[in-house]
Amino acid sequence: MNKKRAAAVVLGTGLLMLLSSPSALALTRDDGDDPGPGLSAIETIGLFVLAPLALFAVIAGLVVVSERKR
Repeated sequence: MNKKRAAAVVLGTGLLMLLSSPSALALTRDDGDDPGPGLSAIETIGLFVLAPLALFAVIAGLVVVSERKR
């Protein structure tokens, strides 16, 4: 019974957050908006996939190197 209640709370919270997100308001322009040029597909993949993976690899490598010294 507790698992069902927990699942209902998680589902309800998630739905509430999705419904209350103001993503539709992004379609209207505000004063002072100055959007730049869009990103290409390669730039998007590099920025949102490859850069985080590279950062993770660097941090993991630094941790491994620091642990080997001990």
